[in-house]
Amino acid sequence: MKEDHSHPYSLKLLDVVALLKAIPDDKLVKGQVGTIVEVLEEGIYEVEFADKQGSTVTSLALPKEDLMLLHFEIEAL
Repeated sequence: MKEDHSHPYSLKLLDVVALLKAIPDDKLVKGQVGTIVEVLEEGIYEVEFADKQGSTVTSLALPKEDLMLLHFEIEAL
């Protein structure tokens, strides 16, 4: 089995992520920020996207390949 080095992190509930591609049907652009609200199965996450007031705009099931984990603190090496 080939190792996937493009995703060296594991995503979990309540992680903040950004889209790596646009989803025009849902009016989401590349870089749109959302929160993982449910782990549906291995590698598939329910991500909630909200407006500036915190109201949910949409919620989608997305594969980890379409998501980038956002980091707010510098991690020790």
